[in-house]
Order: sequence, then structure tokens, then C-alpha cells
Amino acid sequence: MIQTVLFDLDGTIVDTNELIIQSFLHTFEGITAEPVTREHIVPNMGRPLIEQMIFFSGREQVDDLVQKYRAFNIAHHDELVREFPYVRETLAKLHAAGVKLGVVTSKIRQTTEMGLKLTGLYDYFGTIITVDDVGKAKPDPEGIHKAVRELGGDLSSALMVGDSHYDIEAAHNAGIPSVAVAWSLKGTEYLKQYNPTHIIQDMRDIVPIVGIEGK
Repeated sequence: MIQTVLFDLDGTIVDTNELIIQSFLHTFEGITAEPVTREHIVPNMGRPLIEQMIFFSGREQVDDLVQKYRAFNIAHHDELVREFPYVRETLAKLHAAGVKLGVVTSKIRQTTEMGLKLTGLYDYFGTIITVDDVGKAKPDPEGIHKAVRELGGDLSSALMVGDSHYDIEAAHNAGIPSVAVAWSLKGTEYLKQYNPTHIIQDMRDIVPIVGIEGK
């Protein structure tokens, strides 16, 4: 039985997709020679924000762009963010069964906690590892290692759930199974390229994978 389940945040348990896209569109309006579009943004979702700012702008110094993004993102957060279907009831079931739950995200702590508290998911998690808490973001396994350690778990019975190849590769690099979520904006064909251990169509599908069905 899986005893520790780690979740990515954006696009996995909390639907911040439209907020992220709108934040990027706002940030780069009139900034780049060619417009930054949804088609550019979606494949890069899951990377740390500063990396994305450098990538899209071609600049080394992006502090102003980061500030512009975060100001818009925080101002519009509560109107555009919600949890994905069945996430809350699935977390409740796992938590009640004694499964250790954690978040490993490439997002900063402020907006990570905003999203979890807004959606009522915050209290289910025994640890929350953000980009502020690691030296190297996913796909490096540092965040997974830190989360498992803080939860008092063991890698041999841990699982990572996410919507992007950063999550799947981080799980591979940590030597643990991965679960990819089919509601990823990137699509299941993209996810399959990275060989996740499982692909689920519905968050409730994780319950039998963990091994608590019927309990």
C-alpha cells in the first residue's frame, strides 16, 4: 500500500489554468516583438516563473516582469481559482485512511497557500514544499525527498501526482511511481511520452492505486 502521496498544485488539484494564462498575457502585452499566446504558454506551464520569464522575454533581468505577473495574479486569484472535481472528497478519503499527504510545487509559498486555503484543501496536507523551499525545482527530486522526509514517510511507499512532465520526471528521478492526470491542459498524448506509472481520468481513480478501496 502507498503510504505517502505527493501532489503538484497548479493544474493537478487546483485549477489555476486560466489565472496563469491571463497573468502571462497581461505581463507580456506590448513587451515582446511577437505576441506571447496561449499556445506558447501552455507547454511551459509547470516551470518556475523566473525561468519562464527569461524564456519568453529573452532577457536576463526579469524582476519587473515577475512583479507585474504576481501583482495581476494575486489581484485576480480568488475570482479565477477553484479545485478540480472530486479533489476534496478524494483527499478526505486518503487522509481518513491515514495516508500522508503533501504538496510539491514550483510555485512560491504565498500563492500556493492562497490557492489551498481558498479551495479548502490546505488542512489535508502535512507538508507543503514550494519553490522557495528548495535549491532546485522539479524535475530535480529535491522537493520530493524533502516532502517525504518532513512527512516521516519512506520513498519505497511514496507516489507523486502531477499534470506535467516536470512532475513525472521528478518522480522518476526520486525512484518513485508517478500518476499523471488526464485533465492536464497539455493532454494525455503529451503525458504518455514521459512514461508515467499511471494516468487517471478522475481524481477518485487514485484511491485504488493507493490501495485503500473498500476501507
